[in-house]
Formats: sequence, C-alpha cells, structure tokens
Amino acid sequence: MDTRVVIEPFMEGKEFTVIVLQNSFGIPVAILPTEIEMAFHEGRIFDFRKKYLPTNQVKYHCPPQFSDDIVEKIRRQAEQIFSMYGMKDFARFDGWVINDSEIRFSDFNTISGMEQNSFLFQQASRIGMSHGDLLKYIVKNSCKRQKIDFPEEVKKGSNLKKKPVRVIFGGKTSERQVSLMSGTNVWLKLRKSDIYESKPFLLDFDNNVWELPYSLILNHTVEEIIENAKNAERNQGRIARLVGVVLEELKLEKGEYSEPFFVPKKTTLANFIKESKFVFIGLHGGMGEDGTIQKLLAESGVKYNGSDSEVSRLCMDKFATGEFIRNAAIEGVTIATQKVLPFNKIKNYLNSTALWDELTQELDAKTLIVKPKDDGCSTGIAHLYTHVDLGEYMKHMVRCDSHIPAGTLKNQENILEMPGSILRDVLFEKFVETDNVQVKGNQLKYKRVSGLVEVTIGILEKGLPASKAGKKLHALNPSITIAEGEVLSLEEKFQGGTGVNLTPPPKEIVSPKALANAKSLIEKLGEKIGLQGYARIDAFMNVKTGELSVIEVNTLPGLTPSTVLYHQGLAEDPQILPKELLELIIKNAGY
Repeated sequence: MDTRVVIEPFMEGKEFTVIVLQNSFGIPVAILPTEIEMAFHEGRIFDFRKKYLPTNQVKYHCPPQFSDDIVEKIRRQAEQIFSMYGMKDFARFDGWVINDSEIRFSDFNTISGMEQNSFLFQQASRIGMSHGDLLKYIVKNSCKRQKIDFPEEVKKGSNLKKKPVRVIFGGKTSERQVSLMSGTNVWLKLRKSDIYESKPFLLDFDNNVWELPYSLILNHTVEEIIENAKNAERNQGRIARLVGVVLEELKLEKGEYSEPFFVPKKTTLANFIKESKFVFIGLHGGMGEDGTIQKLLAESGVKYNGSDSEVSRLCMDKFATGEFIRNAAIEGVTIATQKVLPFNKIKNYLNSTALWDELTQELDAKTLIVKPKDDGCSTGIAHLYTHVDLGEYMKHMVRCDSHIPAGTLKNQENILEMPGSILRDVLFEKFVETDNVQVKGNQLKYKRVSGLVEVTIGILEKGLPASKAGKKLHALNPSITIAEGEVLSLEEKFQGGTGVNLTPPPKEIVSPKALANAKSLIEKLGEKIGLQGYARIDAFMNVKTGELSVIEVNTLPGLTPSTVLYHQGLAEDPQILPKELLELIIKNAGY
C-alpha cells in the first residue's frame, strides 16, 4: 500500500467530524460537528465497514453531545485550519475531544465523501439544505471565486399535479438498515420525478409510523432515527440556536436552503395506511416481505409496489419456494437439494457430529450452506465445512448474536451478520461449487471449474401494446455476482465500492445463446410463481446452456444506490435510468 506508515497516540476521547463550507464572500464557515460514538466491545477504530455500512457498532450525534462551548471551539479551530492551508469551497476535518476540553484534529479531507447519507449531506441537512441545495451552493460559490458565469436554473412548469407516493422503510427485522438505505434512496430519486411526489416514513419497532423532516432521515441506522425523532421536540431549542449561528455566518439567500425542520409526526400503521393512496414498500424481511403489509394495503384499497400477499408469503419461505419450483417442473430450472430443521432440534446437537453426518448424507453433500428459512436474503447465510462450523454457527444463533466475528468459521474472512433473533426453522442446502471469476487490477480472470456461475436477474412487468392486451414479465440482463469470500457479504450486496457485478455477463464467459435461454427461463418461472411489478431471482447459471439452479426469489429486492437492478436497467436497450425504473415500478402497480 505504501512504503511508510504513520504512528500516532491512540486517542482516549470522543471522536468528531466537521464540515467546513466557504460562503459567497470566501469566508470559511464550519457547520454543526457530528460526534461519532463507537461501541467499546466492537473495537474502537472507525474503519471502512463502520463508516459506510449501517451498523449498531456506531452512533452519530449531530449536533454532538459536547457542550456548546466545545462545539463553538471545534468550529472556530476548523475554520482556522481551512484558512491556514488555503483550502477552497469545502472540506471535512476529523478529530477528538480529550477529557471534554482539549481538541485535537487528526485528519484533513479536502474532498469529503458524498454517499447519500455521508457527513457532508448529514450536516448540511441540519441547517435545512437538501443534497441539491448543498451541491448547487458549492458549485455556485466556486464559479464566483473563479469568475465563471453560473447559469440560472430553468424551472420546468407543469400543470399536472404530482401523485403522492409514501415511501416506508425501517421495521424490526435483521435487515432494517438495508431497508433504510433502500427507502432513503427511493425517496431521494423520486424527488426528481415529474409524475410523483415522494415523502419518507419510518416504521419503528412498535409498528408506529413516523413522518420525518429531511434532517432526520440521513442517519445511518433505524435506531438513531427513532431516538432523534423521539427527542426532537426536547432538543429543538438547542438545535435552533446552533443552526441560527451557522445560517447567519453562511449568508444563505432565500431559496438556498429548502428543507425547513419540523417536529416528527407519529401515527399508527393503520392510520398511515388509511391516509395513503400509494405506498412504496421499502421494507426488507418480516412484515414487508411475508405478505403482511401487502394484505393490509390491499384490504384498504391502497396501491403498492411488488407482488401480492400470497406470492410474497410464498417467496419469503425459501423452502416453500423450493418445493414450488420442484413441482413446477420447468425444463431447465432446478433448485438445490434442501433440508429444513426446527431450531429446537438443532440446538441439541451443538457438540455432536450426528446432525452433520445426517445432513451431509441426506443432501449428498461434502459441505453445506445454512440460512434462515423465512427471513430476508441478507443475514445468517454461511458456508459450513465441518460439524465444528455447524456447532459454532448454532452457538451464535442460540445466543441471538448480531454477528459472527471474522475467522470463527473456516474460510470466513469477514464479519457474518446474523438475524439477531431466535428462528423457528433453519434451512440447509448442498453447497454448489462455481467457476472461479475474479477481477484483479481491472483485469477479468476466469477459470472454468463446474461450468456454473452465480447470477442475479431482475424482472420487470411491462405493458404490451393495445393489440396484445395485458402485461408480460421481462427479464433484465443478468449480473454475474463475484464474492471475495465463501458467500456474498452484506457489503458486497448493498454497499457501493465493495462488491463486483458483471452486467451483462461477458461473452467470453456466457454465450449469447445461453444468456437468452436463461432470461427466457426466468420469465417462465416468474409467470408460474405469479410475480408482479418487479422482482429479483438469484440462481446458478450453466454458462453453456443457460439452465438455472435457483437460489431464491425476492419480491422486494433491495434498491440501495448500488443495487444491480439499476445496473441492469442501464444495460437495457433503450436504457432505463434509475429514476425511470422506479417510476416504472410504480406504474406497474396501476398508479
């Protein structure tokens, strides 16, 4: 990585980060700092995973829990550093508060990260600036500094009233943080729609629904947002005072901050549904995917995205989906051999080889895949090599641990996220060996092993011409998914900059004929199951024939910024842009 290293004291203090903007007069102004609180038992290094993947290992407080005097001191010192180095436009500084009094800066970033909920946008949202407001402000001031004409914004007039869309995310499931990423991304993209007007809503752990202001949505975890929503009224006075100082120093003009704060509004799920015309379900796992919320919405005559309650319930249960596929007998479509065991039976075999021997013999397998039978698609999935791995996995399952530390299981390089609750049933499958596909140094390396590659294929329901009344499922171009470890990690599935997806599959790996056959088989399977609107199917694909061995069917696939559905939409001819893809999903629901 480098020929030199930096050694510095370990800071026994409280970590913070602060954004500095240059106002229209060229004067640096620090926004409200964010305090970074890390769980001591998880290790106290704010590493890549803690920064960019939602996790309860980290909590953000903006404004921080420091005294107002310390907040002011951080802001002024950050502004001095900005000026001292001759920085321009914006920057981010990280540092520490030691013994609640001494401030030490540790890292200077001349270009801050710009993910949808990065510190740059979080802190700007606290003073009422949307993503667009902030970026426009930075570019406008930069143009002024460099004597470049800044074009006036052309506002498109429309006599059409936008249709209201309520985006709901969160919930009490192991996939609630992915749901937050998905729901927030859907809401932000639909803000640019000329057809729909989106509003964000958070489902809490007691099935209450919160309408939230812009400034409280960009935190990394559902828990943080719920806590901020509950304390918003109590903290309103302090926040208004701190924000007032920043706004005065930034000299913002009218229209440069478009998202005023309001106290979050809480209602029941029943009232939320009653007051809705269309609900975009951004929930993952639990009631979002098992058909519960679909049934409630349908009974109230409210339209929603995705499949109905019966199809959702079927696809949530991975074993039931397997049985359906086996009985459907579609030529060219199979599913791995499976075995479901009640959780209560498994936990009695923690120190015995008997269960391992029973499973490997029945499934005709040397090694096994284990996963929750009726949870979402992101947690608790592991490759087990021996009865020792099985025992370790079940110990963590029995304790309802949030994750299994890296290195606990054989060849387990990363943390394995777990459901965090006791499951009724656990599903075991025969491990399927795939061809070796890697991307090293921007070079594709492929080695044939079994003739199978793991793919994920999006499905869209498309309306047919009037002469052919009705709708038909259309398979998008498949993506080859590349896992660095034994199975796809949570980061590789949903976090930008981590996983690698090849969309569409390179011709040197999958022939066009095999690709066309795979898409045809996916459409047949989707029609047979009764998928509606859109979906995603994961499978092993034969690179020569396109035949499929299905892994799972997702009726509410993730829609995070880096989801393969957006990649696959862009690979269409003509291409489907991300916002257009979301609009199409809503239109497919008849809204």
